[in-house]
Amino acid sequence: MSTAVRFHDQHVDETGPSFRDDVIAGLGRSPKALSPKYFYDEQGSLLFESICRQPEYYLTRTEEGILAAAAEEIAALVGPESLLVELGSGASRKVRLLLEAMRPTRYLGVDISRDFLLQSTRRLAADYPWLEVHAAWADFSEHLRLPAGVEGRRVVAFFPGSSIGNFAPAEAEAFLAELRRALPRGSGVLIGVDLVKDHDLLEAAYNDAAGVTAAFNLNLLERMRRELGATVEPGNFRHRAFFDVEVSRIEMHLVSESRQAFIVDDHHFEFAPDETLHTENSYKYSREGFRALARRAGYRPDAAWCDAEGLFSVHYLSHD
Repeated sequence: MSTAVRFHDQHVDETGPSFRDDVIAGLGRSPKALSPKYFYDEQGSLLFESICRQPEYYLTRTEEGILAAAAEEIAALVGPESLLVELGSGASRKVRLLLEAMRPTRYLGVDISRDFLLQSTRRLAADYPWLEVHAAWADFSEHLRLPAGVEGRRVVAFFPGSSIGNFAPAEAEAFLAELRRALPRGSGVLIGVDLVKDHDLLEAAYNDAAGVTAAFNLNLLERMRRELGATVEPGNFRHRAFFDVEVSRIEMHLVSESRQAFIVDDHHFEFAPDETLHTENSYKYSREGFRALARRAGYRPDAAWCDAEGLFSVHYLSHD
């Protein structure tokens, strides 16, 4: 099979709200908020890869340990010659823990960061010459279109990193239900889910001592300057992340250090002192709580794997 990455126009998402439109809408509402999907321009994607290497950020290394240990079991559940679709593929690092065991015939990486996606999938194609590699630049949170010809094939959607936590529980259920409708019967979803744990451990993961998560959060303002010509000064904001016990989620905010105003594409915005721009939620689940959510979305929860400390879980959901 060819090792060239094929970038399919039918997968390119050129519809829906733009970064500009969503920034103007998000800054205009009260309270101000933006989707975390806009973190992931090329610079944001690089910063996130650095976050994953920070000692406080247990999520990546714990999930990778689970996947490495469970790869053969996962392969047995999935069966050979599947189409593996990775949602939010990023650096395509975690999927490498599965490829030799699963031996899919085709891989499709889907990500919102176009340049980062192409770099990662080209490396993957070069390293696995037996694998047919495809790339799709798309916002899978809005809709997912699978390539033509998947009818009757076993598709496995791989959604690592606990990105499902960026959705509120009702939104997560709706997203998984829509994903199920896009998958042929007999397919499955392999998904990483972060678990409720000691609150200090959770908060430390989003407030690393090196300040990488802070830089990642503030890069959203830098992106506004680069792409939209915004007059915002990132130095006038600070990073804040905390765990909200009542709703079981980490919240990330950019906090205004003073009264300030700036312009985005002729739109004028003002911030009061200590007013925030809410940039991310990351919901945490119990294992049974997530399995119940998956059932409501129409799946049959099969196997689930967890690390010895109970920090993180990986679930396989069947679409019967």
